Amino acid sequence: MTNQQSANPSLADLVSLKGRNGVITGAAQGIGAAIAHRLAEAGADLFLIDRDGDQLQRGTRELAGFGGRVRLAVLDLTDSGALQAAADDAVVQLGGIDIWVNNAGISPRVGVLEMTDEQWDAVLDLNLRAAFIGARSAARHMQAAGRGGIIVNMASSTVKRVSANPMHYRVSKQGLVAMTQSLAVELGRHGIRVVAIAPTLVETPWVAKLRACGYGEGFDKFVKRLPIGRIGTPDDVARVVLFAVSDLASFVTGTMLEVDGGEGCA
Repeated sequence: MTNQQSANPSLADLVSLKGRNGVITGAAQGIGAAIAHRLAEAGADLFLIDRDGDQLQRGTRELAGFGGRVRLAVLDLTDSGALQAAADDAVVQLGGIDIWVNNAGISPRVGVLEMTDEQWDAVLDLNLRAAFIGARSAARHMQAAGRGGIIVNMASSTVKRVSANPMHYRVSKQGLVAMTQSLAVELGRHGIRVVAIAPTLVETPWVAKLRACGYGEGFDKFVKRLPIGRIGTPDDVARVVLFAVSDLASFVTGTMLEVDGGEGCA
C-alpha cells in the first residue's frame, strides 16, 4: 500500500493516493465534502457515508471528474449494524479499505443544567460511539487484508479549552483523542496508523446556522483572537487530512494534529 520500500520516493508519489480506497463519514457537506474532494483529487477511490442522500449525491458529480470510483451509502451512523454493513459494502465495492475518516459529528448548543439524558446520548452516540464502531470495522478489514491503513478521527481544538462549546461535545472530542492514542498503540503492529485532527472554528453550513441563531458576534470576537486572524475553511482541514493519510505522514501515529490558526498559543 505504501511507498516505504522506496529509498527516495518523489513528492508526487508521497502525496498520491492512487490505488487506495477511502471511507469518509459525514461526507455530504462542510469538512467531510472538502476531505472527499482532496482525497479524490489525490487519486483515491471513495466510499462516502451520510444521512443526507440528496446532498451526498450532488457532491458526487464533482468528484467523478477526478476519474476515481465514488460509491455512496445513506444511513444513520448511530445504527451500528448499518454502519458495520456499510464498511463491509465498501470492501465489496472498492476491494478493500485503506483509509477511514471518522468525520461525522454534531454540536448542539445546550447548557449542562438544561441538558437532557437524550441530548447527551445523541452527541456521544454519533461523535464517539459511531466513530469507535467505524474504526473497529475498518481496522478488522485492514488487518485481514494485511496491507496496513490509516484511521483519522475528527477531534476539535475545544479539547484544550473549557469555553464556547457544550460539555457533551467536548467530552465526545476528548474521547476521540483517547481512542486515537489507544488504537494507535494496539493497531500499530498491523501497520495501521491512527491520527486525530483538531480544527478550530470552521465556516461550515452548521456554523452558518449558528450565526443565524445569534452566535455570529461571539464567533467574530473569537476569530479576532486567532494569530492568523481569520476563520478556518473546510479545505484548511482537508489539506491536513490529506497529509495525514498520505505517505508524507508514514511515521505519524497516535497524535493530534491541530488545525487551529494558532488558537493553542493565543
